[in-house]
Amino acid sequence: MLRIIISYALFILIVGCGDAIIKDSRAGIEFNEPSKESILEAINRVRGRSVDCHDGFGLRDAVAPLVWSEQLYRSAYRQSLDLATSDTFSHLGSGTEYDATGRVKGRRSLFYERIEDSGYRGYNIVGENIAGGHYSLEVMMEELLKSPKHCANIMNREFREVGVAIAINPDSQYKIYWTQDFGG
Repeated sequence: MLRIIISYALFILIVGCGDAIIKDSRAGIEFNEPSKESILEAINRVRGRSVDCHDGFGLRDAVAPLVWSEQLYRSAYRQSLDLATSDTFSHLGSGTEYDATGRVKGRRSLFYERIEDSGYRGYNIVGENIAGGHYSLEVMMEELLKSPKHCANIMNREFREVGVAIAINPDSQYKIYWTQDFGG
């Protein structure tokens, strides 16, 4: 079910069952929120073909599709929310009140700490991609694939699961924040 939390002109999107169009005329934002199925399909479409991540390893073979993880989604949600509300952009948590894991630890959180705090344990490998300012799933994926490290995460054969979350804050630098958390 699509839930939208509105607080102080902050729109947080929780990826739901269907697509929705979010408009904020004050900030000039029109965003077609993708469903979790659309997001998973976009990631698996890339993983289903050979890709050159331009990281010196040449063409990577197609890899197995990912499945959705609610624990990884919760971690991604925490990160996207932190980025949007603190108006920061880093794999480190902001260290502000919006960094839920960091607040408990008394310092900026690390991505794997957020993943573990969201209940994802017993993993061999985890990873995270963040993106900002992209108004569509297609553009966000294209931009991540241009980055060798982000592309390598998407194409990593060790990853089996993913969770993706989006947060919007019209008053922030990037307006739209995406987090992909991976595990295997």
